[in-house]
Amino acid sequence: MEIRDFSKKTNGMLAKLKKNGLIAAALVLGAVLLLMPTENSGSGTSESSRGLSEPVFSLAEQERKIEEALSKISGAGKVKVVLTLKSGTERILASNEEISDSQSRVTYVTVQTGSGVQTVAVRYNYPIYQGALVVCQGAGNAAVRLQITEAVAALTGLTTDKITVTKMGD
Repeated sequence: MEIRDFSKKTNGMLAKLKKNGLIAAALVLGAVLLLMPTENSGSGTSESSRGLSEPVFSLAEQERKIEEALSKISGAGKVKVVLTLKSGTERILASNEEISDSQSRVTYVTVQTGSGVQTVAVRYNYPIYQGALVVCQGAGNAAVRLQITEAVAALTGLTTDKITVTKMGD
């Protein structure tokens, strides 16, 4: 009975699509474009063939981006940010574990690529921040310090007690 209902619905949709041929052509083109594989720039291997793409994390780049954002706060002036990490980027690999006679053996899942064999990552954990120091010209103003503290907390996930905002020396 479910197959008949599905068939009726499908036939009804097809009849509507035939009436609007241009819409049908656009839908088909869209579906084809969605199904086409994409390649990573320069690597020649698709993301799906190597599992998850490896995240690129640069602490210096994160500090620079935060400095740029904080310097836009009214009254902040010139800003310098220093971040410390509790943990770095972690790559979790796909593995198989065999347990026999109180012994365990772990083997990692690999795939054959054009450049050789590669392990398959199932997840990447981004770094966890430990603390932040913000040195800025406008830190003498309590309202500016509060805005900077709240912004850093929002951007890093740190609690406000882990963020220090201090006035920049001359």
